[in-house]
Amino acid sequence: MHDDTIHHDDTIHDQVRAHYAAAAVKAGEGGCCAGPDEAIGPELYSALERDELPEAAVLASLGCGNPAAVADLREGERVLDLGSGGGIDVLLSAKRVGPAGRAFGLDMTDEMLALAMRNAAEAGATNVEFLKGHIEAVPLPAASVDVVISNCVINLAADKPAVFREIARVLRPGGRLGVSDIVADDALTAAQRAERGSYAGCIAGALSFAEYEAGLAEAGLTDVEITPTHLVTDGMASAIIKARKPAAGEHTDAPSGDAARRTPRTPLAMLPTPKSAGSCCGGVGCC
Repeated sequence: MHDDTIHHDDTIHDQVRAHYAAAAVKAGEGGCCAGPDEAIGPELYSALERDELPEAAVLASLGCGNPAAVADLREGERVLDLGSGGGIDVLLSAKRVGPAGRAFGLDMTDEMLALAMRNAAEAGATNVEFLKGHIEAVPLPAASVDVVISNCVINLAADKPAVFREIARVLRPGGRLGVSDIVADDALTAAQRAERGSYAGCIAGALSFAEYEAGLAEAGLTDVEITPTHLVTDGMASAIIKARKPAAGEHTDAPSGDAARRTPRTPLAMLPTPKSAGSCCGGVGCC
C-alpha cells in the first residue's frame, strides 16, 4: 500500500472517529446528536425493541436500518456487528441468539465502546463481547461467526474491499451477511455522491449498487441481494444487503458483470422518504 493511500485511510478513520466520539458522549449524557425527534436511527426499531434496551443505547443509534430484524438470527448462533456503536444491535442480537449464542460488537471509537459496555451492563447481557478495532481488520479468527451484521457503517470504511474480504474470512462456511447501508444509484459518480453529503455523514463514501454487489462477489460471497428501503437523498437510498458464504464443498459459479447483480428493485425515486431524513447530526445521511 502506498504512503498516500495509508494517509488517506488514516484521515478517514480520524474524521469518522471524532464524529462518533462526540455522538457517543452526547448519547451517554441522555441526548441524541440531533435531538430525539430528528434522528432517523431510533425510529427504525419497534417500540417493543426500544423498550427492552437502555435509553442511551437507543439514543446512540445512528444507523439507517435494523439489521438484527432482517438477519434471521437463531438460537445458539454467533453474530458479529461491524461498527457496533452504542451497542443497540449487539444487545438485540444477544436476545435473539440466547444464552447458548454470543454477540460480538466491533468499534474503533473508545467513547462508543465505553458507552456500549455500560449499556450491556445495564441490560444485564452476559453473552456479549465488545472488541476494539477497524472493520478492515477484524480481531476474530477465521470461520468464527455464523452471521455478520452492520448498520450504516460499511460506507464509512476507508478500504471497502478489505471489509468484504474480512466478512468472508470470519464467516463460517454457510454463514450469512445481513446489513443495512447507504447505496448510490449506479449513475452517480463518486464526485456526485460527495456533493450530496460528507463521509462521516454516511454519504460521500457510499458504494453504488453495482460496486457493492461486485465487491461482495469478488470476496467470495454468493446470493447477493440489495433491497432499497427508503430514500435518504437524491439518487441514494438506505438498503438491506444480504449475502451468503458457500457451504463447505459447495460449488458456485462466480458471477461477473451484469450476471453478478441485476436484482430487481424499486426505482429510487419511488421510495418513501422518512420525515426525519436529512436532519440527523446535521447531515443528509443516516448518521
